[in-house]
Amino acid sequence: MADGPASNADELIDGRPWVELIKIDGSINPAVAHFIEDSVASAQMGGGRALIIELDTPGGLMSSAERIVKDLFAAPLPVIVYVAPTGASAASAGTFITIAASLAAMAPGTNIGAAHPVTESGGDVKGDLGTKVENFAAMLARNTARQRGRNEDWAEKAVRDSVMIGDREALESKVVEIVATSIPDLLKQADGRAVEVGDHKVTLQLKDAVVRQRSMTLGQSVLDTLADPNIVYLLLMAGLLGLYFEFAHPGVYLPGVAGSICLLLALASFQVLPVTLTGLLLMLLGVGMLISETFVASYGVMGIGGVIALLIGSLLLIDTSKTNLAVQHSIIYGAAGSLSAIILLIGYFVAREHGRVATTGKEGLVGELAEVREPIAPDSPGKVFVHGEIWRARSDDALSPGAQARVTSVNGLEVRVQRIA
Repeated sequence: MADGPASNADELIDGRPWVELIKIDGSINPAVAHFIEDSVASAQMGGGRALIIELDTPGGLMSSAERIVKDLFAAPLPVIVYVAPTGASAASAGTFITIAASLAAMAPGTNIGAAHPVTESGGDVKGDLGTKVENFAAMLARNTARQRGRNEDWAEKAVRDSVMIGDREALESKVVEIVATSIPDLLKQADGRAVEVGDHKVTLQLKDAVVRQRSMTLGQSVLDTLADPNIVYLLLMAGLLGLYFEFAHPGVYLPGVAGSICLLLALASFQVLPVTLTGLLLMLLGVGMLISETFVASYGVMGIGGVIALLIGSLLLIDTSKTNLAVQHSIIYGAAGSLSAIILLIGYFVAREHGRVATTGKEGLVGELAEVREPIAPDSPGKVFVHGEIWRARSDDALSPGAQARVTSVNGLEVRVQRIA
């Protein structure tokens, strides 16, 4: 493979070469993968010398990490992954991205590793499935490191044993090539180094290069935000609560509209996050049982069962065998408990109102005292004054004006009364 310039179509900014910089601060998801893919194409078409990815991630979707690894290997220009700033980490999926870069660098005080697949509860994936998932991830890490000439044994240990190391140890172990304090320091140390781009080597010419930062589009930013399991879970809870409130009190509109929007956003994020059908169905079952508790005399069985189903469904909602991201347990307990309490409280008031004796309308007349205004005979109706109104009345008793009677029934525009003993 022959050495050559970083690009044959370099364009200059103020007479100087330039590099494109993007920052990934959060989970690895389809939005991030699409952003990196777009940035590679943008830097190449614009004549940039290299693309720098400043990375700080706790991990994310394995499928998105695989896609990014393929994009980095196929990139037509050098891609530098820089784990920064101080305190940042390239954990789990971030490990694969870092070792797939043309040039890997870290800032002082950063770390990399801990790429072992886990379950929803944070434990190991058991059985044959666990073995397959672990072997696949380990071989992906080893092959990626081998392709880039990095430490294969450490890459495999990062998956199988969840090994995590700091910047100095990573440099000594040949996991990364540079420890730089800043972007200018990174460019200075990278200048003149030979890296692989596609099937050939190029020599980086980054001295005094201008750094041009690129940000996500609005659509990518929204999708990136919806890839946070905690936000998705809260949107789902808010959507269910809003729709329930609208059904319990038709005509309010605002809770129904807001709930529908939240629910649609949550459903849109299901295309980004690996959501388990079991967890989602358990959550819906739990909400259904909580609502049923207000209409069925189950003596608390439906309510307790609903809370349990909602909690278990919440814990199983995100399939963490495909990502190390999950909903925080504190959010699950708080949101699920609050939703359960609100549904039961609203249901209690609704049931109480339904059980009350009507005090208005025709139903409210039954049992009320009426004053006779016109004589009433068993075969001749008269008139009574009740609820501030004059009503035509019949009775089996003879009643004279001024007498008191009690309304026993209402038939159309006529009431039936009886003498008060």
